[in-house]
Amino acid sequence: MITYRLSKQQARMFLLHHQRLVPGALGGSKQSIVEYVRHVGCIQYDPLSIAGHNHELVLQARVPGFDPGLANELLYTDRVLYDGWDKNMSIYCTEDWPYFQRLRDQALARQQGNEVLLKTIMQVREALIERGPLSSLDLEGKEKMNWAWAPARITRAALETMYFRGEVSVHHRVHTRRYYDFTANLLPERILNADEPNPTQEQYNDWYVLRRIGSIGLLWNKSGDGWLGISGLKSKERTAAVQRLLLNDSIREVHVEGLKLPLYMRSLDAPELEAVLLREAAGADPAGDKNGGRFAAALAPLDNLLWDRELIRQLFGFHYRWEVYKPAAEREFGYYVLPLLCGDRFAARFEPVMNRKNGVLSINSWWWEPGETLTAEMIPVIADAISSLARCNRAVSVSFSPEVIQGCGLLELSDAVNDLCNAQA
Repeated sequence: MITYRLSKQQARMFLLHHQRLVPGALGGSKQSIVEYVRHVGCIQYDPLSIAGHNHELVLQARVPGFDPGLANELLYTDRVLYDGWDKNMSIYCTEDWPYFQRLRDQALARQQGNEVLLKTIMQVREALIERGPLSSLDLEGKEKMNWAWAPARITRAALETMYFRGEVSVHHRVHTRRYYDFTANLLPERILNADEPNPTQEQYNDWYVLRRIGSIGLLWNKSGDGWLGISGLKSKERTAAVQRLLLNDSIREVHVEGLKLPLYMRSLDAPELEAVLLREAAGADPAGDKNGGRFAAALAPLDNLLWDRELIRQLFGFHYRWEVYKPAAEREFGYYVLPLLCGDRFAARFEPVMNRKNGVLSINSWWWEPGETLTAEMIPVIADAISSLARCNRAVSVSFSPEVIQGCGLLELSDAVNDLCNAQA
C-alpha cells in the first residue's frame, strides 16, 4: 500500500492545487466551471444571497471573470449541470444522475400511505401537462401538512416529493424560487435510462466515500461535515468502505505532521501531489505561479475547501464558523462573513453586503487574523479577489466603511479595488 508523509505546508499546497485555488488553475469559460464541478463531484447551493449565492462564490474564487449567468446557462439551458441533492442542496454534473437512483428509489418508498398527498401528486401532474413549468405558488390549495423543516402546503409537498423521486426537476429559478418540469422533458434519454452504476450497497458506499474524499482533496475517517448528506453511511460502513478502497488502491493514506489521524486522498490525484512535492523540492514559491504571481480569494461559507472545518483548523490554523444561523448576541464575528485566502494561509475574514438597488458592494466589517496586516505585495492580489466578488455580484462599486478603512489600514486596498472596478466597467 502506497502511503505519503507530508508537512502541513505540503498538505495545504496539495489541497489548494486540488481545489484550483492557485494562480492559473482554471480558465475563464463555462467549460472550466464544468471541469471543476466534475473534479470535485459537487458544489453546495444555498438560497441565501447576501453577497452572491454560495455556488456563485465558490466559482468566482476559481474561474477568472466569472459571471453568475454562466452557471445559470449550464444548469437551465445547456443542462450540463444539475440542480439536485448530494451534500445537502448541491449542483453536480448531469452525467452523475444515474448514480443517485438509489436515493430516488428511497424517496419513492416514502409517503406511500398518504392518500391526500398521492391524490395531490396526480393533480400536480395534470397541471404540469396543461400549463408547463410551475412553482409551488402556481398551484391551488391552502391545506397544509408536516413537511421538512415546518408545515407546508400539500401542493408544495407534492411537487417536492415528485422532485425527490426524480419525476420532475428544476426547470429554472427566479431568484430562489424553483420552477419544475417533468425530468423527461429536460434530460436526455441516455441518462434517464442508464442503469445504476452501483447495484449493491457496498459498491454505492465505496463510490460515495471516494467521491466525498475527492470533493475536498484530503479527508479523514472521522465524523464531521465532510461526510454530511450520505444516506445510510454510518461510521461502521464508512470504515469498511475506506478499507476496501485502500485494498484496491482507489485511495491512499496520507500522514501529516502534527495530525493524529491519517488522511486519505484519491489515487488518481497522486500525480498532482507529486507535482507539488517536486515544485517544493525545486525551490519554487509554494503559493505562486511559475512567474512568481500570488493568489488571493474570497471563499464561500460552504466552499468545498471548508467542508471539514476541524481539518482546516488543524492544517491552516484557521477556525471558521458560519454564524448566519446563530442569534446575533452569540456571534463572534458577523452574520455573513467570508474567509479571505491569501497564498497558502487565511489572512482575514470580512463581512460584505450587496445592495441590489444602488449596485454597491459594501465591506461592513473586516478582521485580520493574528499577526496579519496589509503589505504592499498583498494589495494587488486582495484587490483582485474583492473585485472578483464585486463582478460576481455585478456591483458598480465597492464601499469600505470608514471604520474598516481606519481600523484595519485598508485605504490603499479600497483605492486599488475601485480602480479595478472602474477599469472593468
